[in-house]
Amino acid sequence: MTRWRWMALGVFMSALAACDESITGPSVPLDKTFTMAPGDIVSLEDTAARVQFHGVAGDSRCPADAVCIQGGDAVVHVSVTAEGTRRDYELHTGSMAPVTHNGLTLALVELMPYPFSSRTIAAGDYRATLRATR
Repeated sequence: MTRWRWMALGVFMSALAACDESITGPSVPLDKTFTMAPGDIVSLEDTAARVQFHGVAGDSRCPADAVCIQGGDAVVHVSVTAEGTRRDYELHTGSMAPVTHNGLTLALVELMPYPFSSRTIAAGDYRATLRATR
């Protein structure tokens, strides 16, 4: 390889390595609902914050075609990065309690699909609808 090709390869590899931490998705406005699939990252408009939806664990919600004594719960795993800090959070369908990170409040609005006793939900099929406010 010529010297120029080696330099070009070096620049390309450096740029590729630098891109790892800067992956962002679409930008969404504050105080509006937005829906995410597992692995999605969104940037919150007018902030330097990002939200990532990692997935759902422990989905014990009562199936829509069953009668249950309790409603159950599903745990939605998200992370919020703002002002240089990242923190992982759990949002619960059972309580729907929001979490707060550096002045931003993140609330779970809905988790779909809703379970039925005759169907197993694949991890990648979940969609979390969230709302971020100040």
